[in-house]
Amino acid sequence: MAIGQVSHELEVNVSASEAWDLYGSLELAKFVEQELPNLIEKVELIQGDGGVGSILKVTFASGSGVHKEKFTKVDHEKRVKEVEVIEGGLLELGLSLYRVRFEIIEKVEADYSSSSCCIIKTTIDFDVKEDAAPNTSSLVSIDPFKNIAEVAKTHLLNKQSLPLPRLT
Repeated sequence: MAIGQVSHELEVNVSASEAWDLYGSLELAKFVEQELPNLIEKVELIQGDGGVGSILKVTFASGSGVHKEKFTKVDHEKRVKEVEVIEGGLLELGLSLYRVRFEIIEKVEADYSSSSCCIIKTTIDFDVKEDAAPNTSSLVSIDPFKNIAEVAKTHLLNKQSLPLPRLT
């Protein structure tokens, strides 16, 4: 079990399947690269096709570093994807685990009928190395994922953004 955990939830007035189309694929990385260039400069597919075992190399904007992340869980039925940093990034700054879980939760109405509404839930699990600096856990922030969820919400509601480029 991780030492720390932070999470964020955002309600979006689209179906869970529409939100999962973005979050459950490689397209989320390209979407962030395109829509939030102040956050992500470049995303490269190193291995895989978007399923478990896929590895991405992520270059952050403003020269703030590079990390490699691996998809450790992709469950299309439950709409859950987990991505773990395997090299670089916060691992070099004292964390032994940095895992992000995206869940798209279908909101059910009081009469138990499905609605065109879902919740985008993002959770970060992290663990700090024993020999790390005392304030290492303060480096973990849910804020970038809040921004991603807000921009994704706008995109999903408007459907006016340019078509997303495919990650190759």
